[in-house]
Amino acid sequence: MSPAAEVMLVASDGVRVHATLTTGPGDVAFVVVHGFSGHAASGEVLTIVRALARHGSVVTVDLRGHGRSEGESTVGMLEVLDVDAAVQWARELGFRRIVALGFSMGAAVVVRHAALARDPEQGTSADPPVHAGVDAVVAVSGPAFWYYRGTPVMRTLHWLVETRSGRALLRLRGTRIRPQEWPDPRPLEPVAAAGMLGPIPLLVVHGTADRFFPLEHPRAMMAAALAGGHEDADVWILEGVGHAEAAMAASMIDEMAEWGLARCSD
Repeated sequence: MSPAAEVMLVASDGVRVHATLTTGPGDVAFVVVHGFSGHAASGEVLTIVRALARHGSVVTVDLRGHGRSEGESTVGMLEVLDVDAAVQWARELGFRRIVALGFSMGAAVVVRHAALARDPEQGTSADPPVHAGVDAVVAVSGPAFWYYRGTPVMRTLHWLVETRSGRALLRLRGTRIRPQEWPDPRPLEPVAAAGMLGPIPLLVVHGTADRFFPLEHPRAMMAAALAGGHEDADVWILEGVGHAEAAMAASMIDEMAEWGLARCSD
């Protein structure tokens, strides 16, 4: 399956990010955001795109520092600008309804983007302004908290991101990390963003066999959404399922698409 269009979008801070459109039925676009060290042309993401394209059109974006995009990754802070550019492109193409679907780091990014687009005043001084809102959000295998080191794999990931040697290894594998530390205060945390979505429907999907983030993360996201008065927030806990793109069966992607379509229908 070949994309109908490939473009280099320019995020509002000038970083050029690669995006693709795969056409499907109706006027809904699913904006798919990959996880850390992933990219939109990976086999796992392409499998997801094929499943989603049965339900609507699909926009994929390579986050900065990943895949065919330029720039350097900020591991979830400025990536909201990449999603904003992709959503804005989808709106310009004429899609009236947009569902953002993010995996792992991408899950944190789409929740943060939706909250900041709804009300820019909700962010901290580290959060850039975004403008292109979405109609529903699906967050798969995402973190609730920044700097989480509670699992061996996340301790390893922090070493890779925070050390010169680790960043060099990641660059060899195609992921470019910005060496500067985050400012203080930190960007809006995903768990805080979940409580600020207002009427935007939120689906949190998480597997019990996730080696990166245990179940305290989806539970915290849902608790924050409910505490924030969210009236349309769901959590799916998937027994025996692992982490992010590689762990999601096509049938489960179909169910996520159907959830999104039902939540943003006219």
